[in-house]
Amino acid sequence: MNKSILTKREKEVFNLLVQNKSTKEIADKLFISEKTVRNHISNSMQKLGCKGRAGAVIELLKLGEISIEKWLYSHFFI
Repeated sequence: MNKSILTKREKEVFNLLVQNKSTKEIADKLFISEKTVRNHISNSMQKLGCKGRAGAVIELLKLGEISIEKWLYSHFFI
């Protein structure tokens, strides 16, 4: 079994990020502060060696750590 690169919370943050949620919307949904959201994103980017959120999202999609399929399905097929 492969160990995830991200913590459960980091994965939750990025799954909301790929749904085009703002930092505030993510914070509200997860009941955490906006600063904590930014920390989760920053920690993830550091783990991945990425300089920006977009690069981190692309890398996480390539690694199968996050998925946009649920979002795509809900927006285009329902």
